[in-house]
Amino acid sequence: MYSHRSTLLSALLLIFALQLSGSPSTYFVSLGGNDSNPGSETQPFATIQKAVDVAVAGDTVFVRGGTYSLTATISISKSGTTEACYTLKSYPGERAILDFSGQAMGGSNRGFMISGSYWHIEGFDITGAGDNGMKIDEGVHNRIINCAFYRNRDSGLQMGSGASYNEVINCDSYYNADPTDYGDADGFAAKLDVGVENYFYGCRAWKNCDDGWDGYLRGTDNASTILENCWAFENGYLEDGTDPGSQANGNGFKMGGSDDKTLSHDFTLKNCLSFDNKAKGFDQNSNMGSMILYNCTGYNNLAGNYVIYKELADGKVLIIKNSLALGETGNLADFAVQATNGWLAPFEVTADDFLSIDENEAYSSRKSDGSLPNITFMHLKEGSDLIDAGTDVGLTYYGTAPDLGCFESGEPETSGIKAPVFEALGKAFPNPASYYTTIPVTADAGVPVSVSLFDLSGRLLFTVNEDSQDGNVRYIELPLSEVKDGLYIYRIFTGKILRGQGKIVVKK
Repeated sequence: MYSHRSTLLSALLLIFALQLSGSPSTYFVSLGGNDSNPGSETQPFATIQKAVDVAVAGDTVFVRGGTYSLTATISISKSGTTEACYTLKSYPGERAILDFSGQAMGGSNRGFMISGSYWHIEGFDITGAGDNGMKIDEGVHNRIINCAFYRNRDSGLQMGSGASYNEVINCDSYYNADPTDYGDADGFAAKLDVGVENYFYGCRAWKNCDDGWDGYLRGTDNASTILENCWAFENGYLEDGTDPGSQANGNGFKMGGSDDKTLSHDFTLKNCLSFDNKAKGFDQNSNMGSMILYNCTGYNNLAGNYVIYKELADGKVLIIKNSLALGETGNLADFAVQATNGWLAPFEVTADDFLSIDENEAYSSRKSDGSLPNITFMHLKEGSDLIDAGTDVGLTYYGTAPDLGCFESGEPETSGIKAPVFEALGKAFPNPASYYTTIPVTADAGVPVSVSLFDLSGRLLFTVNEDSQDGNVRYIELPLSEVKDGLYIYRIFTGKILRGQGKIVVKK
């Protein structure tokens, strides 16, 4: 099991080793490379596996663009630390496509198999794997960024064997299918014997033959998963739109369930969107755990937008606030704690509340930084009584109160000052958090960024500085192991200029 004490010891040993060995190294992989090369930019390796095997904690591996035809699983078992993680990413401005279609279907024929920890993997297309495109087993504190998983022959990305505290950011998973029964290929699956506090931000799952997200448990209890700004649509169908049969469930967000219907998977969804799925939009599926839904939207899910009505285990809660359904709500338990949802008085949600109900916009390309596209679909129209009508649940809002649904209107325009360009990509994650949280920030090259944490009295607890010269997204990690449970304020600065702030709940 994961131990913070053992991680601290590993960190100290690693820091000592790095002091002896010098600065971290950078390796390169190219289609024209050779594994007998030293892995330099001018003499790159031919395979990712070679680079993984050679790298030590703190090193970076760049993979040049192009299509790599692979049959062997890329296996990652070594671990870094917070202070010295491994980085594996496509070369800036290029994208590597890892095509595993030569693998036989099933068995252990994954694209990536990750049992190690503290790996940052960014900017890959992963397709054609005989089973999962990526499987994270046991690994903790891995970060998967701006990757696409498609046409794999089981789930695009799956976590199990106690995998915990992993982050999946701005990733897509689609067209994954597992013939001949089509019963298991989800977009994202934190399921079976998965661990705790795995986090998904800005991810999309569509046309996976089973579910968009699947949290079904077998072999563990009290797992926990957090999703924020995630979209699930048209799941339960094949790539060509046909229905492969009853084994293909087709839920947008399946929040749990188990063989004996007794296990608990605590699921938190914030600003999530589910539409056009073959079955349910937000599905309890016999989950006995807590389910918390803030500012979610369901539309045109054929078996109900929200279907959460079965009893929960002692101490577990169902909370739904600021959420919308266009069409029939579904089936919600009487014990649900609700506030300002679109199906409650005095609201009446109609298509006229939205700028657009054209689902095709959801397929739009991501922005250059990998974040979700700007769309009008399911955004509230000016004049709708759903704007500024919600309850403050700790999420960012503009105006006098939060809007209802997954998209917040009224975000203020930038000042017009072109330098430095600065964008806070949202919120701290995970939130609530226990031992750490991460603030994703975009800033121009050369712009110093800092994040400060304050208690509610305004007392500064600490500041984390980021002086990277890279003009891209920076993930600033706040250590919370010494912070007591409670509510705190974080503030983001460029130099001494306050650029944004938010709330973080610490709960151990």
